Amino acid sequence: MEDSGKLYYGIKEVADRFQINASKLRFYEKEFPMLQPKKNRSGDRVYTQADIDLLTEIMDLINQKKYTIPGAREFLTNRDNRQRENAKYIAKLTKLKKFLEKMRADLDKPQEEISQENEA
Repeated sequence: MEDSGKLYYGIKEVADRFQINASKLRFYEKEFPMLQPKKNRSGDRVYTQADIDLLTEIMDLINQKKYTIPGAREFLTNRDNRQRENAKYIAKLTKLKKFLEKMRADLDKPQEEISQENEA
């Protein structure tokens, strides 16, 4: 299903892929707030590849790693929070790296160039 080129998949296609029924997919939507497939004009659920990837992870946590539903929900929530926190740290470190690179470049310049830049 990953490489079929489709942008959206119907609930039946997704249910068949995971060998579960559509009601279980709707149940997971209620239990996992991060799983929110869009609905088309007629109100049918349409799943994107990102939704399917998240559902794959949910199913792996529950079926393979034997998490409970609340445990899997907490794991995914904490993972999302850690990713946001890590993104903040990466941004700060990138800014620090640029500053240090500029500082290093300034150390390599002759003193006259630095004085002229500061005067400008």
